[in-house]
Amino acid sequence: MVGVRGGTVDPYISNGPLIFWLYPAFGMRGATWFLGVSEWTFGTLLFLGFWNKKLGILGALGSCATFIGTVTIIPFMPDGWDASAGGFPAMTGNVPFLMKDIVLLALSVYLLRQDVMRVSSAAKQKHEMSSVILYN
Repeated sequence: MVGVRGGTVDPYISNGPLIFWLYPAFGMRGATWFLGVSEWTFGTLLFLGFWNKKLGILGALGSCATFIGTVTIIPFMPDGWDASAGGFPAMTGNVPFLMKDIVLLALSVYLLRQDVMRVSSAAKQKHEMSSVILYN
């Protein structure tokens, strides 16, 4: 079995300004387990948010944190700044894999906004109903 350090995950974790601590804290195998379990947990919370908006908020918050952690890798990725593109983080090296996370971050923010609006409107309706019942 090929070790994680020599695999495809290493350039992402070791160059991420927000996730560089995963290897020292958990080791190579523990870092991948941590990432996998957290992503599955946030995905499950997003799915359960279809029925329970508070769980959806937790999932969207975790998803936002995950994608902020991965989007911040882009400026620090070795060979990601293409000279022919004027030094812009273009589609070279490992950057193409990370570019999708910009869209997924925007989607996570949208889902968070929708769930917060639904929870707050439900709480407002509940408060209005209780005041109607109380005053009648």
